[in-house]
Amino acid sequence: MLDDFRNTSEQPDYQEPVPPAAMPAYQEEKPAQSRFLGMTPFQRFIIVFLLFMLTCVLGSFCLLITEKIIPPFF
Repeated sequence: MLDDFRNTSEQPDYQEPVPPAAMPAYQEEKPAQSRFLGMTPFQRFIIVFLLFMLTCVLGSFCLLITEKIIPPFF
């Protein structure tokens, strides 16, 4: 019953192989560069470093305001 199911469809298969002669020679597969939001790895590092420093500074200010820590020079 299901053996000939693929052959009964009227639409062509989507996975038809492309003969190598039909492919242009200039389209060689190149490894895709991984870019997140269009940034280079160094730019991503700077963004992450700035976020880390901002978190540290804001966390320290929060601890100072709530008097969980007290600077030694006060």
